[in-house]
Amino acid sequence: MFERRIPEWLRHAPAPSVRGFAILAGFEAVVRGMLVSVFPVAMLAALGDVALISSVYFILGFLSLFAGLLVPFLTRFIARRWMYAVGSSCYVLGCSAAMVGTPMMMIAALGLNSIATVTTFVCFNSYVLDYIARVELGRCETQRLFYSALGWTVGPFAGVLLWGWWHPTPFIISAIAATMMLVVFFFMRMGNGKLITRAKRPPPNPLAFLARFFRQPRLVAGWLYAVIRSCGWWAYIVYLPIYAVENGLGSELGGAVLSMTNAALFVTPLMLRFVQARSIKTSVRTGFAACAVLFGLAGLGVVTPWVTVGLLVTASFFLILLDICGGLPFLMAVKPSERTEMSAVYSSYRDVSGIATPGGAWLVLLVAPVTGVFALAGAACLVALSLTSKLHPRLGEARLKPIEIAPSAAVDAMP
Repeated sequence: MFERRIPEWLRHAPAPSVRGFAILAGFEAVVRGMLVSVFPVAMLAALGDVALISSVYFILGFLSLFAGLLVPFLTRFIARRWMYAVGSSCYVLGCSAAMVGTPMMMIAALGLNSIATVTTFVCFNSYVLDYIARVELGRCETQRLFYSALGWTVGPFAGVLLWGWWHPTPFIISAIAATMMLVVFFFMRMGNGKLITRAKRPPPNPLAFLARFFRQPRLVAGWLYAVIRSCGWWAYIVYLPIYAVENGLGSELGGAVLSMTNAALFVTPLMLRFVQARSIKTSVRTGFAACAVLFGLAGLGVVTPWVTVGLLVTASFFLILLDICGGLPFLMAVKPSERTEMSAVYSSYRDVSGIATPGGAWLVLLVAPVTGVFALAGAACLVALSLTSKLHPRLGEARLKPIEIAPSAAVDAMP
């Protein structure tokens, strides 16, 4: 008789790889890239008031921030794999609500999309810290951006075009991509991550671990790098198109340069070589220094509009460099027993920058033209640059293992 055996890959699932995480991120890029350009025009069509839309985004920014901080608390009662599934399902529910198109359903759709983004982001980072070695984090970030390049390059333009053809189309495509993302996640069989025994009980509420975060200066500095980098992207994506329209460069210019910037994600492997050839500290300092200079020059407003656009586009390439290495100081400083909690803290940089940038820009625009927003972004990058001086010069390098010496060799080595 032939003995029936369960295949090895079913009995012992292989550990998730860098490529697996990159594929997962690629599907999420399709979901978000398709929606990032559609939601503003869809909200305008549904609400018809720019001021009202701004207030909705502002309120949902706080909702998203709270949802991200709540994830570690909820994982005490809901397994992490199901928490990720809930986040992916919120994408599908949000797209379904957006297909209806009424004002309340559009607001609900945007809220569900925000919750989905922050929930999957927290869980994703927790899994990365569980399964990817410290020295592989840079390669993981690079492949994540590389696999995400197509979604972020094609998605924004395709989403608007499809929305104009038939409103539900981009939402249907995003819902399908979110479903595929969930299928890939369960195929990777990551479960609830690696089990780590804690010395203390989990915090009693979702904000209790913030005290531990503020007691670790390396984590605070790493989080600030992410916030300031994200503020730079806000200044570039939101206020560059406004600057172009005000200076007679056309409303299409903003979309064109955004597409060109997103296409640069395909060269992230080359940027990784720069990071590996230098160091994480040198790369982070280079990124913030270049952004401070380029945003600062653009903020002076003394050059022609086309030169200003060129300076901002050049700055965006250094923002991509910071996307590769800017988050590593935080991720490498996280204690294994605090992965889920600190991933939630880290994910808040999106919401904090989404609240801080419009607020700061509103104050600047009271006394200065839109170029003042670029100057503010340059000043923020200068602050981040000053913080990088405390980074360890060998951060991210492989640690040397102790060399085992044979007894006879040890005897021969004695004086």
